Amino acid sequence: MQDRPLILVTNDDGITAPGIRMLIEIMNKIGDVVVVAPDSPQSGMGHAITVNNVLHCNPITIDEGPQIEYSCSGTPADCVKMAKNEILNRTPDLCVSGINHGSNSSINVIYSGTMSAAVEAGIEGIPAIGFSLLDFDWHADFRAARKFIEKIALNVLLNGLPDGVILNVNIPKLKEKDIKGVRICRQANGYWKETFDKRKSPFGKEYYWLSGEFVNRDKGQDTDIWALENGYISVVPVQFDMTAHHAIQKLHTWDI
Repeated sequence: MQDRPLILVTNDDGITAPGIRMLIEIMNKIGDVVVVAPDSPQSGMGHAITVNNVLHCNPITIDEGPQIEYSCSGTPADCVKMAKNEILNRTPDLCVSGINHGSNSSINVIYSGTMSAAVEAGIEGIPAIGFSLLDFDWHADFRAARKFIEKIALNVLLNGLPDGVILNVNIPKLKEKDIKGVRICRQANGYWKETFDKRKSPFGKEYYWLSGEFVNRDKGQDTDIWALENGYISVVPVQFDMTAHHAIQKLHTWDI
């Protein structure tokens, strides 16, 4: 790491979202910041990439900070790919994604554009963190998370991360004085019990609106859901190697 680390900042809520503006402000204290973020909201895009359309990535000035910024027409994963391969002249020392407006705990990590950007950075060999606040409001107050985000980022810069591992950090919707601390956790075993609300347009054409309820099947006190419900910031180390290593021996017994 050089004297001033190079930090790539991205998100899935769009480059003008209050969450990313706060994250940029925090990272400016730590290093030289380059922002490559979607030009419009990309929540729930997961690890989608643009393959059937063109990509636009243009310099933009949003505020008077020292950061360099680019607005990208693609997904969060596209933004990291563009940054690494077309914009930056060296590999960043850190990639931070967020601060997401809403939770990315438990199974939400699979659907999250915020976390997929961090995962893409990890695939590219960049230490990466995804930050999320449990408040979907566009005008959410991110100030309580400032010192925790800075401390976690500095620790990753100082200590590094194991190969293939990125951090999923979720922050409860609390005042700073009410946050009890940080817990290193595992991902809770949960799922979405989904429903499709069937409707008709004014022209008589049927369409569906996805909704659902999150179900936590995990009663353990070492999970991200438990930590968040009990006033802690959760930090879950996640990996992009999706091999079910424990199943390999079982499959070897099959006659295939």
